[in-house]
Amino acid sequence: MIETIRVEFRKHFNHGLVDELLAAYEDAKKNSYLGGLRLSAVEGGRFCEAALRMLQQATTGTFNPLRSSLNTDQLLKQLENLPKTTYSDSLRLHIPRGLRVVYDIRNNRDIAHLSDGIDPNRQDSTLVISVLDWVLAEFIRLYHTVSADEAQVIVENIVKRHAPVIQDFNGFLKVLNYSLGASDFVLVLLYQCGKWGASYDQIYQWVLPKMRKNLKRTLNRLINDRAELHFDGSQYFIT
Repeated sequence: MIETIRVEFRKHFNHGLVDELLAAYEDAKKNSYLGGLRLSAVEGGRFCEAALRMLQQATTGTFNPLRSSLNTDQLLKQLENLPKTTYSDSLRLHIPRGLRVVYDIRNNRDIAHLSDGIDPNRQDSTLVISVLDWVLAEFIRLYHTVSADEAQVIVENIVKRHAPVIQDFNGFLKVLNYSLGASDFVLVLLYQCGKWGASYDQIYQWVLPKMRKNLKRTLNRLINDRAELHFDGSQYFIT
């Protein structure tokens, strides 16, 4: 999914900017999930620096080189003053203002610099990640020729869920904690699979041999008794 986005974005933007944007986005999401709240906000700042330069390129044809300083206040003013008849409000106002929120959190909330003693917290991280999701979805909507709803679905599927208790061996999911019971074993596997789910044959291969005999019973209990799984006729999904 992310490679498809990369290809489309590169048709409109500098390749280095696109790569920086997507790398920062993936790192911010992963760090937020794993509890690295400070790191997720730092990566949010990197995302902003790439995104602001992409807005520069989209509206002027050029941009401040990477690793050079960027006058954010001046750029935001320039974007705001662009003619409404030529550029959308999203490029002029909405994306820049969203990025400014993330940028200010990165700079002023004891994240990238020593500040007023406010520690990075889940509240800040949630805001940063939500803005990054929205900004990326807007870029996809504008430069990937899809609807807003389709853009959001694409964003939701970019970063694969990662359960630290699982190691992925080229598509074979190995649970590293053998003390889990059969139900929890299956739930961890399907959490990792996220929106893609898994077939019965896949789950059968991934679970421990001792769990295979009663696997259908385990799956049916998780579906019918606990509402923790959904089966669409071919794939199992965690609810």
